[in-house]
Amino acid sequence: MTAFLSERRINYLTNTKIQFATPSEDFDWSMDNAGFGNYSGDERVQLENLYEQTLSSITEKEIVKGTVVGFTEKEVVLNIGFKSDGLIARTEFRDMPDLKVGDTVEVLLENKEDALGQLVLSRKKAMSERAWENILSTFENDEIVNGYVKSRTKGGLVVEVHGIDTFLPGSQIDTKPIKDYDIYVGQTMPFKVVKVNHSFKNVVISHKVLIEEDIEKQKSDILSKLEKGQVLEGTVKNMTSFGVFIDLGGVDGLLHITDISWGRINHPEEMLKLEQKINIVVLDFDDEKKRISLGLKQLSSHPWDSLAETLVVGASVKGKIVNIADYGAFLEIAPGVEGLIHVSEMSWSQHLRSPSDFMKLGDEVEAVVLTLDKDERKMSLGIKQLKADPWVNINEKYPVGSRHKGVVRNLTNYGLFVELEEGVDGLVHVSDLSWTKKIKHPAEFVKKDQELDVMVLEVDLENRRLSLGHKQLDENPWDTFETIFTLGSVHEGTVLKIEDKSATIALPYGVEGYAPIKQLQREDKTVGKEDEVLSFKVTEFNKENKRIVVSHTALWKADAAEEKKSDEKKRSDEKDKASKSAKKINDSNEKSTFAEVEGLAALKAQLEKGNDQ
Repeated sequence: MTAFLSERRINYLTNTKIQFATPSEDFDWSMDNAGFGNYSGDERVQLENLYEQTLSSITEKEIVKGTVVGFTEKEVVLNIGFKSDGLIARTEFRDMPDLKVGDTVEVLLENKEDALGQLVLSRKKAMSERAWENILSTFENDEIVNGYVKSRTKGGLVVEVHGIDTFLPGSQIDTKPIKDYDIYVGQTMPFKVVKVNHSFKNVVISHKVLIEEDIEKQKSDILSKLEKGQVLEGTVKNMTSFGVFIDLGGVDGLLHITDISWGRINHPEEMLKLEQKINIVVLDFDDEKKRISLGLKQLSSHPWDSLAETLVVGASVKGKIVNIADYGAFLEIAPGVEGLIHVSEMSWSQHLRSPSDFMKLGDEVEAVVLTLDKDERKMSLGIKQLKADPWVNINEKYPVGSRHKGVVRNLTNYGLFVELEEGVDGLVHVSDLSWTKKIKHPAEFVKKDQELDVMVLEVDLENRRLSLGHKQLDENPWDTFETIFTLGSVHEGTVLKIEDKSATIALPYGVEGYAPIKQLQREDKTVGKEDEVLSFKVTEFNKENKRIVVSHTALWKADAAEEKKSDEKKRSDEKDKASKSAKKINDSNEKSTFAEVEGLAALKAQLEKGNDQ
């Protein structure tokens, strides 16, 4: 056997105290160097085969079983059935403090014979390899495995599973968020392997999937027993703006906000609290999607079914405004019993305004029941009916010709509406704003919400309409203008505005006139400009249409015509004088002298000259 021992093996035997058994007295000292005694050929072959069978056929990097055959101060001697024993440091057996000779352990054969001829074994690597195989088997078979939480790390926990450190992400600890990871350190918990990286031998585990699987199982059990209309006890688990999630003992159901109370609520927290236990009724459920719809208000009768007999059309009710829309507001007179106050029933005024002008959410309001349908659970209400209709005695309060002060509520292209009192307003046509000014839009004359004095022109009780006027408060100045702006009269005016074909002229007494563009031409062919003061001649006066047409051009053209007329008259007078002189001469009986003839010739020439002109 010494031929198989290396120098290290010899040193080991030299330094180790090994107790050898005393040789038997019948030992055959005649055996040869091969270790065989006096055996026949067949016996020798048989013994050699037996010897060969005692040596195992082993492969490097393979996990094998070894038997503890001895100990040293720092190592454990193992026999794996090979031609030599192997040594492993005692530190690899810290988890086996009671290890003794004869115990069997798994080790990894790293090398049959190193440079020193030593058999190299490792229990640590065998455990790691076996742990990895167990991890893979657990992952492939979707098995549950226990693990020891060793420590906390960034984003999760380090858990030892089958001797391998694995990673447990914080999101995989529980179905609900975990703030303190340290409470799990030192615990042994069940897990499932959810991810394996073969290249880096990284393993991710989860405890959450076990909880979810358990929840799914409970859901299936609960759903299989659910029935519509069934009353269950649950715990308020979570609140949102649209409803409450109720824990039914492993499965959650949704209690929508509209199913919490017959009345309106803005948020579930107005009626419920977290962790509160309540009785609810199953409204509907979906086995496939595993959704459960729950109701709370359905456990009590609908308030419409228990309305007081005194609630009839015409009755007065009080309540709180719970909703405001563009078309009206909803008044809750009892939890779950609401009526609509249409905007047209908020005021006697014919001009609809926004409901928010009359009320706001939460206001306590009194109203009158206008319509009531208990079968359809509908009710319409009104608040203007609490006041007398102002149109009942309208002719007495606002007779034709009476004067009043009102507030301008609305402006239109054709006029403006003046409110004399709530529910009573009238139209002032744009043409009834001023006697003298041409107003294109009421905004040029007055502003919204401004007070205005008016006169009642007409009352239409059937259609609830009033025709009002503002200019009628003063006498018609056109009666006076008719005597001032007579045709041909001349007045000084200011050019206010020049447009395409005409210009607006500011005349005395606040009246406006109009001049065609060509009538602004001066004698030097230039045209008058805006803000220029000129003299104008009245060429047209229309009292009915309140229209005055003036002209500047007509002034200088009239002067030229008058001058021409004056010249013509002068020439006519000279002609008449010459004619009279000629007649006087013809009638004379005295003889003509040569000098007289010359005088006549001169007179004739003068007359002829006058005719030519």
